[in-house]
Amino acid sequence: MPGVDSESFRASRLRRLSSLDATAKKYGHLHMALPPRSLNRPTKDLPLDSPIHLADPLLDQGLASTGGMANGEVPLATPSIGTTSEDFALAFDIDGVLIRGGTAIPEAIEAMKYINGENPYGIRVPYIFLTNGGGKSEQERCDDLSRQLQSNVVPGQFICGHTPMREMAEKYNTVLVIGGEGEKCRIVAEAYGFKNVITPGDIIKTKPDTAPFRKLTEEEWNNSRTLDLENLQIEAVFVFADSRDWASDQQIILDVLMTKEGRLGHRSEVFNEGPPLYFSHNDVVWSTSHEYTRIGMGALRASVEALYKAVTGVELNTFAFGKPQIGTFQFATRFLQQWRSVSHGIDKPPATVYFFGDTPESDIRGTNEYNKVAENEWFSVLVKTGVYQSGTPSYRPNHICENILEGVKFAIEREHRKTKERGSLAGTEKKQNEENQPDGAEAQA
Repeated sequence: MPGVDSESFRASRLRRLSSLDATAKKYGHLHMALPPRSLNRPTKDLPLDSPIHLADPLLDQGLASTGGMANGEVPLATPSIGTTSEDFALAFDIDGVLIRGGTAIPEAIEAMKYINGENPYGIRVPYIFLTNGGGKSEQERCDDLSRQLQSNVVPGQFICGHTPMREMAEKYNTVLVIGGEGEKCRIVAEAYGFKNVITPGDIIKTKPDTAPFRKLTEEEWNNSRTLDLENLQIEAVFVFADSRDWASDQQIILDVLMTKEGRLGHRSEVFNEGPPLYFSHNDVVWSTSHEYTRIGMGALRASVEALYKAVTGVELNTFAFGKPQIGTFQFATRFLQQWRSVSHGIDKPPATVYFFGDTPESDIRGTNEYNKVAENEWFSVLVKTGVYQSGTPSYRPNHICENILEGVKFAIEREHRKTKERGSLAGTEKKQNEENQPDGAEAQA
C-alpha cells in the first residue's frame, strides 16, 4: 500500500557525582565523614508520590496569564493556527537543553517554532517544562523563559524543583528556607502558603555569632527579621534553591537539625529529634556557561549529610523532590494532562511523552524508571548541549541527539512513521477482509 502522506498524518492523528560511590578509612577521629548513601537511594524509597493535585492552582495561575508578559519587552512567537497533536506530547528540562548560562542555546528558539507549527506537517505539539531549578516564583521563571526562547511560556506548563513543596504548607507552619537570591525564596514560600518563613539572614541578624565569618550586607540586614529565638520552633527545613553561602547555611542547617524538636538553644542528646530536611532536587552537578559543570544542590545535600555524621556520629536521613524521583514524574503526568485539556481541548492522555534532558543521572534515569510503571510511554531523549557531552551515559536513553532542535524533529518524525505503519496495517487488514468476502453471486445464493 502507498505510504501515508503528511496531510494524512495530520488528519489521522491530530484534531487541532550525580552519584557518589566511595569508601573511606578512619583516620583516628571519633567520627569519619563518609559520602552519604542517600545519593544512591532508590527513588521508590522517597515519599514523593503524593503532590499531584497541585496542578489545579498552577493551571489557574497559568491560564490567567496566557497573554504573555505584561511589559511586552520581547515579541513572542505567534502560535500556529494549525492542528494540535493528540497522540503525543513533549516535556523539557531547561538548563543544558534550552538554556545555558542564562542564554538560549541557539537551536532552542528554532525548536520552539518547530513544535508550534513551523514544521513540514503544520502541527502543534503540547509541551511542558520540568526543571530541577528554582529560586524564583513560577511566574518569574516563565517570564524569563519567554524572553529567552522568544515564545510565550505560562505557569500552567511550568514545573520547577520546589513547585511540589506547595503541598507541604498544609503540614508545616514555621519553616527555615535556604537558598536563592535575596528574599526571593521567602517570597515564594509565603506565596505557597507557609505561615512563618525563616531565613538564615533572620537568625544571623538576631544572633550574629551563629556564623562568625558571615556579615550581612546593608540590604540583607534591612530585609532580615529579628526573631524571638526562645519561643521559635522550626518544624521543617526546605532548601528551595542553591545556597549562596555554603558555610553559614550549613552551620545553620546543622544547628536546627541537632535541636530538640526544632527549638534553637535546646540541643538534642540523641540527635534524632530534629525537624526534617527537604531538598528541591538532588543534582550534584549542572550545566552553566562555564566550560565544565558546576556543583549544585545534590552536592550540598552530600555535604550536610556527611557533616552531620562527622559531628554527631548519627546517619542523617534527608528527602529530595525533583528528578529522578518517580513522584515528580507522576506530578508531571497529571500536570501535562490538565494543560492539554484546558489549553488544547484534549481530554485523553497522550500515548507517548518525549522527555528531553541533558543529565543521565536525573533526566534519563527518572524517565526510564517512570516508563516502567506509567500507563503510557515515556521516551527518554538525551541531548549533548549540557551535562552530557559524549561517551556512554551512566543511564542509557532511548535516543541521543546533538541538540534540542534535532531532538524535536526526531520525535515528530517518529510519530509520523508510527502513523504510516498504522495506516499500512489498516489497509492490509481491509484488503484481507475484502478478499475473504464472497462475491455477489455467492452471496445471493
